[in-house]
Amino acid sequence: MWRVIRRLLVVVIFGAATMMAFRAVRAQRALDAGPEPDAEAWPPLEEGAPAPSVSPGSTASPAPSEPRAWCEPTGPGCPDGFPIKTSSSGIYHVPGGQFYDRTVPSRCYATAAAAEADGYRAAKR
Repeated sequence: MWRVIRRLLVVVIFGAATMMAFRAVRAQRALDAGPEPDAEAWPPLEEGAPAPSVSPGSTASPAPSEPRAWCEPTGPGCPDGFPIKTSSSGIYHVPGGQFYDRTVPSRCYATAAAAEADGYRAAKR
């Protein structure tokens, strides 16, 4: 009888130690990943670029001579002329890519170079 109790106690202690180790690894991974990117954040300004001066309540639009680098998505897809989809994880997907059809875009870009200029990286596949 004591042998069974002793073995059961060893199994419980081993299980608890394993569970604590898994929790520690998961917590360390969360710390290593850093803060989650803010999906609503704007891309950083380029060095030397003047800060935009927009008064609260006004709507600023780009000058007509400047082509827009990105636009808001229209549902699960992108509008014509802006085929590059970006995700909130900082990755952009091109048409024909493995996960292009599954990606719900946070922004749509006209070119891959414009997406890279805003800090996104290409999908690996």
